[in-house]
Amino acid sequence: MAFTYRGLTAEYDRHIVTDTETEQQLQRLQQQTPRIAEVTDRPTQNGDEVVLDYAGFCDGAQFAGGTAEHQTLTLGSGAFIPGFEEQLLDKVPGEEVTVKVTFPKEYHAENLAGREAQFRCKIHQIRIKSAYELDDTFAKEVGGCETLAEMRQKLKDSLQSYADERGEMDLQDRLLRQAAATLDYTVDPNELEDAVEQQLQNMQAQLSQQGLTLDMYCSFMNITKEDLHKDAYPAAEAALRNQAAVAQIIRLENLEVSEEEMGEAIALICRQNNMTVEQLKPYFDAEFEAAVRRSVLTSKAMQLIRSSAILEAK
Repeated sequence: MAFTYRGLTAEYDRHIVTDTETEQQLQRLQQQTPRIAEVTDRPTQNGDEVVLDYAGFCDGAQFAGGTAEHQTLTLGSGAFIPGFEEQLLDKVPGEEVTVKVTFPKEYHAENLAGREAQFRCKIHQIRIKSAYELDDTFAKEVGGCETLAEMRQKLKDSLQSYADERGEMDLQDRLLRQAAATLDYTVDPNELEDAVEQQLQNMQAQLSQQGLTLDMYCSFMNITKEDLHKDAYPAAEAALRNQAAVAQIIRLENLEVSEEEMGEAIALICRQNNMTVEQLKPYFDAEFEAAVRRSVLTSKAMQLIRSSAILEAK
């Protein structure tokens, strides 16, 4: 079978965002975004959110990790050690309070476990949270729109753009896999092992962002690390085959990257990371430049596959 990447055929079913989906997302935003109002006419009480500074001392000496400025704390939440939050009740902004506590014997910091301590606190602000009504006020304060109708339309347009982007990514992935299936390619065992390890490292990084480890994940899923390693092979091999297909297209089409295209790619990286070109310069070494160049070439190869594809409406 000859390597085929032009004139591929694929089904494409564009998802049209409905009013119901828009309303559900609007309600999620309402639930996730409480209205915060400052309280100035009474002292603190349970349920209030206070903004405070504090500094912790044991035997008159300030200890590491016990200091913060403009920290947000909800009274009654139990977020701080026992006895701390109760001593901040019935206080007013500007008031300085010395909170006396005893660290639990099982406290994670051994140098503080079971010891008495004082926290010198200053309350800056009292705030309360309440639910927004789905009205124009919600649209102005949360959505940056003048009316709820305007916010609803803006949200629907955003959901549609996201759906279109995801649909296009899925389409391009299917087209690339279709092209890669026609490539005469044998995976290198060493490259495959490296790809599997990279997949597991990426998975570990994603889990760590949620405070989890691979061991914990395996325990939850009732599998072993060996199972995880074995299950990673098909996806790793598919990724290598896709990369090989892209590389072959680049060679066959003599694709190159102009300086203008490099500049546009770097500008996009800066925008995506809220950086200036000057701020990016320390990271711009030969390896980084090669990665950007590969990314641009891959995009050009994918555009070629996509633009010549024959789409069938599903």
